[in-house]
Amino acid sequence: MRKYPQNSPQAAARILALTIIADGDLDKAEFALLDELAVHELLGLEYDVLHTVVDTFYADLLSSKQFAWSEVCPVDERTLAELMGEIDDPALRRKVLGLCITLAEADGHVAEGESIVLVAAVEHWGLHRFMLRSAGMDLSTQGA
Repeated sequence: MRKYPQNSPQAAARILALTIIADGDLDKAEFALLDELAVHELLGLEYDVLHTVVDTFYADLLSSKQFAWSEVCPVDERTLAELMGEIDDPALRRKVLGLCITLAEADGHVAEGESIVLVAAVEHWGLHRFMLRSAGMDLSTQGA
């Protein structure tokens, strides 16, 4: 697997690519959403560079023989932790997680593999409170 610099747009894009690939189906709706949201601009990448990162990640998975099943995350826990470890900037973590959630929900169904990626991001990055807020809940306004 290729290494990208810490907090680089490419490292962030690879996590988005993992979310897209995680269900074993390269869904056109998810790729269309990348373009619709101008994700490349949000990450500070050229359009072609974003798609190259996605293609390269897919090729890396195929060559490592990790992408041998569907409906589950195509990388092992160690690799998943390494990918999440390439992002340590809090604002970038929140941005990437928000984009991952949007991509995972693009087809109206969050598959098991996508869920594994989302949970890993939340756990590795300590974004449990972010998840509650993004679901419309704010603990500070809840009665005790």
